Amino acid sequence: MKVAILTMFSKLDTTYSLVNVVAEQLKMLLDAGIPTKLLVCERFMLSSKYGVYLDEKIEWAEIVNTLNGKQIHWFDYSQPGGKVHESFFNEAEIIADDLVNKLSDVDVCIMHDILYQGWHLLHNIAIRKAQEKLPKVRFISFSHSAPVNRPNNPKWPFSARYTPMPNTIFISLTYSGIAPLAKQYNIAEGRCRVINNSLDPLSNMNQEVKDLSQKFDILSPDILIVYAARLTPGKQFDKAAAFAGAISEVSERSVKIIFCDFPSMDVEAKEYKATVRLTGERFGLNREDMVFTTDLGYTNGFPRKSVLDLFTLSNLYISPSYSEAFPLTVLEAASRGNFLVLNQAVPALEEIGKQLNAYFMRWDARNFGFDTKENYYPSEQDYYKEHGDIIIRMMRENPVVRSKTLARQRFNPYWIWKNQFEPLLEG
Repeated sequence: MKVAILTMFSKLDTTYSLVNVVAEQLKMLLDAGIPTKLLVCERFMLSSKYGVYLDEKIEWAEIVNTLNGKQIHWFDYSQPGGKVHESFFNEAEIIADDLVNKLSDVDVCIMHDILYQGWHLLHNIAIRKAQEKLPKVRFISFSHSAPVNRPNNPKWPFSARYTPMPNTIFISLTYSGIAPLAKQYNIAEGRCRVINNSLDPLSNMNQEVKDLSQKFDILSPDILIVYAARLTPGKQFDKAAAFAGAISEVSERSVKIIFCDFPSMDVEAKEYKATVRLTGERFGLNREDMVFTTDLGYTNGFPRKSVLDLFTLSNLYISPSYSEAFPLTVLEAASRGNFLVLNQAVPALEEIGKQLNAYFMRWDARNFGFDTKENYYPSEQDYYKEHGDIIIRMMRENPVVRSKTLARQRFNPYWIWKNQFEPLLEG
């Protein structure tokens, strides 16, 4: 399968939202290994290419925008009637011929606002003429604005904005737009589909996070925990793993934990990490649900700026630490909208946690001049499950936590591709 995207961009301006939408779709297609052609306006500004648009796998094709050596000017024909400029139909013919040539080797043509926008009426007419000579090409028409009310008895060519095109699926960005979109084109709702715009949360993050995402799933988990600390028993990594496992077991939700660890002289790292993993598995995690960044090549620790990026993606922060002077990492996690679970037996965690409205649990701790040890009844696992159930309900009811989790899970490019875009292309 080969796919073309028809945009008629004359340059790439990142402030123009459609440029960003097409960029995300290009990434999806290229990541899936689908040959992709991008159709832009003649004399496209090559110097404006950036990001994915620089990918050499993209085949570029410029659609003619001159007639008899003179530039074709686009006019806004948003009104349902009136007159078009004198050379309109001659321009449409020459553009249609070029579209036939440029689309003859593709299976699917994705159009962005071509059938919708008044200033694309010329290309609307042209693609309809071209389609007559492209019987094997399937068309997908995106509308990036709210559908307009269908006027009474619109006249040609203005009526093209309200006339369905054969062999075409019409795309609304939301389910609420399906009925108005079908009404605009006077078609059955069955000819309409939904493809949401995607948000790639990794796009503006540091390279270390992007590299991590290739080795460990950080987009789809229901609960994503990031625990950044020196690899020492005093930070009680095993307790964080145990509690994460209990949450997974009691909630039946997917839980993953990233340990952003850095070296310590207090313990033999390989043995302690093995203990942490075994503890996590014993309480309910799968081995692949846990990762230590030191095992991924960051032997001196994961860069702090990238830890902050991870906190932007995570939604639960657990600190069972045995001792803290001032919990700066707690503030960092809080600043990125994480639900906080802290060890109340540590004075510094209790003091800061109360100000941040954290949820408190109790683990072994060092207080001022004495240590405390916790005994759980009937068992440590039951204690974790009891609190895990409460925390899950509180997270579900917290609008900030819920919205950031949904944005990461449900609107990332991979989800949109697998659940909406790819099935439509496969037809």
